[in-house]
Amino acid sequence: MVTVGDMSATNGTVKRIVTDKGFGFIAAPDGVEYFFHQSSVNGAQFDSLREGQAVTFESTHGAKGPRGENVRVMD
Repeated sequence: MVTVGDMSATNGTVKRIVTDKGFGFIAAPDGVEYFFHQSSVNGAQFDSLREGQAVTFESTHGAKGPRGENVRVMD
């Protein structure tokens, strides 16, 4: 994990996608689950994400808990 200001970049996997609502959840290696919104996905279309897919993201803390921003699919 790399810390940058209030955000830290980390890797994880897409745990669940709720396509019709435009959000999903990422499971991080430390067991924390991060909410992410389709507007937080960069370099890929939200609709192309699949459960189990490896991603990198910036972890933040939103009003309702851990949140993923700048979500990118790993090669």
